[in-house]
Amino acid sequence: MGSDRVVIGTRGSALALWQADHVAALLRAAHPSLVVERSIIVTTGDRTPQAPVWEAGGKAVWVKEIEAALLAGEIDLAVHSLKDVPAELAPGLVLAAIPPRADARDALVSRDGTTLADLPADARVGTTSLRRICQVRALRPDLRLETLRGNLDTRLRKVADGLVDAAILACAGLDRLGLSHHIAERIPIERMLPAIGQGALAVESREADERVRLLCRALASEEAEITVTAERALLQRLGAGCRTPVAGTARVQQGTLEVWGLVGRPDGATLLREHVTGEPSAAQALGRALAEALLARGADRILAEFR
Repeated sequence: MGSDRVVIGTRGSALALWQADHVAALLRAAHPSLVVERSIIVTTGDRTPQAPVWEAGGKAVWVKEIEAALLAGEIDLAVHSLKDVPAELAPGLVLAAIPPRADARDALVSRDGTTLADLPADARVGTTSLRRICQVRALRPDLRLETLRGNLDTRLRKVADGLVDAAILACAGLDRLGLSHHIAERIPIERMLPAIGQGALAVESREADERVRLLCRALASEEAEITVTAERALLQRLGAGCRTPVAGTARVQQGTLEVWGLVGRPDGATLLREHVTGEPSAAQALGRALAEALLARGADRILAEFR
């Protein structure tokens, strides 16, 4: 494609379009003469909106078709929610940049503003995430967990209409779409670890496309890339995907990188949680070390049950 033009591939949901437009605006600000267009691509996840992600094919259901278009040269770069990107990218593709990260925490949305701790016994909480399911069951075994699929507006409407009493969603998506007023509680990571990569955007390009990779580097956040590197190293070493309750997050505090990880069973009966700290320059090694600590406690046996 032309040297003064790039085409962004994205899903067509409201959040995906916001993310693509946000990256487009960052690119235009960094490169004023650049023409940025977008191409909407329907993914397997979009075609199977009612099936839980782990049944529909795991994380790749949100990115496979977009990556195929990228490899075919139909688009120049792709924008994803990083939490939807598998630990192993398709051969020939790279993460060209991670822009500044949004709030990585999970949010509880409830009709009357009740927090997770204050929900009444037997309240119905909607989610399809195994990661969220196992942690809610460990925190509140008296709650009823129900399947909740659909875009953010659909999930919020199901709460408002009383189909569920509450739902757990990502803070980042609600914040980005101007829906923060629905948040009853931003759940602290000490109580519930988010998905690996949650709150971060992935700008993906062809490895051989130096022009686009250099254009995208202007968008990169050093802190976001450090935390994402640690989290994805954890995910890669565990060899986990959507079929297993795995959580993890990292943050840089006063020059120190802190990384948390969790592996559990969906019934919440077993939750293995570990925490490591170190130099930000050792992000990948810290993520792998955290994975080794979890594996040493038996995470490998839990993970083997879900492969």
